[in-house]
Amino acid sequence: MSGMFSWQVVHGGKTPPPGESVGPHERMSWGRTAGIGAQHVVAMFGATFVFPVVMGLDPNLAILFSGVSTIIFLLVVKNAVPSYLGTSAAFVAGVAAIRGQGGDSAEVTGSILVAGLMLLAIGVVVHFTGAGVLKKVLPPAVTGAVVMLIGFNLAPVVAGIYWPQDQWVGLTVAVFMVIGTVLFPGFWGRISVFLGLVFGFVLSWILDVTIGGLTRVAEDGSEMVVDRVNFAGLSDAAWFGLPSATLADGVSAIHAPSFSLTFVLLVIPGVIALMAENVGHVRAVAEMTGDDLDPYMGRALGADGFATALASAFGGAPTTTYAENIGVMSATRIYSTAAYYVAAIFAIILGLCPKFGVIINAIPGGVLGGVTLVLYGMIGLIGAKIWVDNGVNFSKPGNMVPLAAGLIAGIGGVSLKVTDTFELGGIAFGTLLVVVLYHLVNFRKSPANTPKEDSTFV
Repeated sequence: MSGMFSWQVVHGGKTPPPGESVGPHERMSWGRTAGIGAQHVVAMFGATFVFPVVMGLDPNLAILFSGVSTIIFLLVVKNAVPSYLGTSAAFVAGVAAIRGQGGDSAEVTGSILVAGLMLLAIGVVVHFTGAGVLKKVLPPAVTGAVVMLIGFNLAPVVAGIYWPQDQWVGLTVAVFMVIGTVLFPGFWGRISVFLGLVFGFVLSWILDVTIGGLTRVAEDGSEMVVDRVNFAGLSDAAWFGLPSATLADGVSAIHAPSFSLTFVLLVIPGVIALMAENVGHVRAVAEMTGDDLDPYMGRALGADGFATALASAFGGAPTTTYAENIGVMSATRIYSTAAYYVAAIFAIILGLCPKFGVIINAIPGGVLGGVTLVLYGMIGLIGAKIWVDNGVNFSKPGNMVPLAAGLIAGIGGVSLKVTDTFELGGIAFGTLLVVVLYHLVNFRKSPANTPKEDSTFV
């Protein structure tokens, strides 16, 4: 194990000169490595605590387990694949469906735990058999459609829950995020989610001070004015300790999961999205570093699956490899896994600070409305990006027609009543249609498929 934590010091411990890089098994001085680790924390931070908030889970616990999960991932891949495991957005739509059907947080985490174990099993199979089976069962046409319906299925969550709380703040934050992501230089554009949250927080506080709070209707029908930003409980919260809050549905932040087959089926599409994210991440890192990382594909999938199951077993949020941190590596050309261990330790420390959790939970609903308006749409369009990057040919009816049916079923909330007590609907039904219908009409290799579409997964 000593060799696992031995990194070769390169460039005299200094920042590499232009055109040079620091490899996964190399590092700079520990001071500079800590600085890069801090950048990785900032890059992952916004999305990692926003998604638990919108799923109704504890963001402090999510931050804590993101650090633990990152360390697990690095150990499993033997430090060959630099990656940070933040909160996954792949399950947000499934969780919304579970809560819409009356499920509580324990049933949410129970369903995600099963999904994590499924991904772990898939990783083991891929490790011993190779990634060929993934290419056959989940070609880019299918993967892109599933990711797209996961993102676009969330549109009603934005419109019905967050946006109405403070529409003008939501619109302002959304505009800020769009401008920041596209026009801010380098690293600043990569952390636009975090900057958007800070901007919205400050804007909401200024509005509270200058024009007053928002009018809300109480349960008894009376009107009351409430501040957008509420730090109630901050002074009483400890500086250090395990997350101990009670979630909105009355379940403790740290809790044991419970299981329902109906709810498990609602989150299975998230497994497909996690597979696409992990495979894409490994290949992106391989392209940047010039290393052959295909032998680590199964390890990466299995590690993420295990980390997701472990986090969910304690009430935490699901995890995935983060594109935000790929952005940091791309900008700095520093791929040292030592920096990721530092980032993970920072995250664990933050997760063990209850005061930090109170601040996160004080994010105004209007701010979340603006952030989710952009983020959920981006999730959906990642599906389209998978199609474009892999040259999926939509002049071929075998691609166009089955995917169209599945997308409308998933995004539109179409349901199929199987028995009096069991019903398939939303993204679960849409995913099933996409996979089954696609293979029903493409069971034989067609000359119309492009070589690129046949030869790659994402």
